[in-house]
Amino acid sequence: MDWSLHGCARAGHITFAPAEPELREQLSAQTTWGEAWQCLRCAAFIIGMPQGTGPAAQAPMVRRGVEIRSTLILRIFAVERVLRALFFGAAAYVVWRFKNAQVSIEQTFQRELPIVRTLFRQLGYNVDHSKLVGLIQHALTLSPRTISLLVGGLAVYAVVELIEALGLWLAKRWGEYFAMVVTSLGLPYEIYDMTSKFTVTRLALFAINLALVLYLVITKRLLGVRGGKRAYEARLRSQSVMEEAVNAAAAARAAARQDADAAEPPADAPPATPAADSPPARQAANAPPGTPARAASDAVP
Repeated sequence: MDWSLHGCARAGHITFAPAEPELREQLSAQTTWGEAWQCLRCAAFIIGMPQGTGPAAQAPMVRRGVEIRSTLILRIFAVERVLRALFFGAAAYVVWRFKNAQVSIEQTFQRELPIVRTLFRQLGYNVDHSKLVGLIQHALTLSPRTISLLVGGLAVYAVVELIEALGLWLAKRWGEYFAMVVTSLGLPYEIYDMTSKFTVTRLALFAINLALVLYLVITKRLLGVRGGKRAYEARLRSQSVMEEAVNAAAAARAAARQDADAAEPPADAPPATPAADSPPARQAANAPPGTPARAASDAVP
């Protein structure tokens, strides 16, 4: 699959007219329908005026090929982070409402619990052994300060997940580092959590987080891996259509300079002399002794 064409089909072409004449010649073409400019993403020539113009150094850095696929993968992780942020944000809101109505909830719970206990006992189930009932009873014993800390922790985690999602969605370098660091900090706890009680959900969440960390470190060359940021940016430049045009223009200048140097004789070359077997040379060799050189050269056989 050509990811560059996929990106242009989804977001449109990107054309740029550099101010340098030799680069304009490389990136433009004349067609029957008018002037066309090469797209910086898919490299196709698009008829019409360029979207931007200026020095080549100001041309936008456009992601191409596998980098577009990488951006799509990061956005999938970003969507998963948004879902986490919504879940923990909703949890923070519920706990905050619980704190404000804790007294009334406790009174209602204590009033309704005997009725619920009797009803379930007739069905052969003892609600006193229910984990949900135990969790509610434990929550009702929490102090307002503890509940406030819990609300704050849930809210902060939701905000962190939103920042992480934003950085991944925009595919920014700071976002990749932020997501890698935040996710890495949670891996030890997730491992400990699975050792205490193993569930498929915990395993799935751990696998997602581990995959994100490894993907960011390896493909984005974080922490100096595979050459680090310098090697990553060099790879982006090597795939750039503008960089290819710059290299082609430089190669054309070098070839023209080489042809000009080959056509021009060296400055220290000796003057041309008649060949030994040329007519003037043969006449000078056959002239009688004492004949002036010019007369010998002008003699007619």
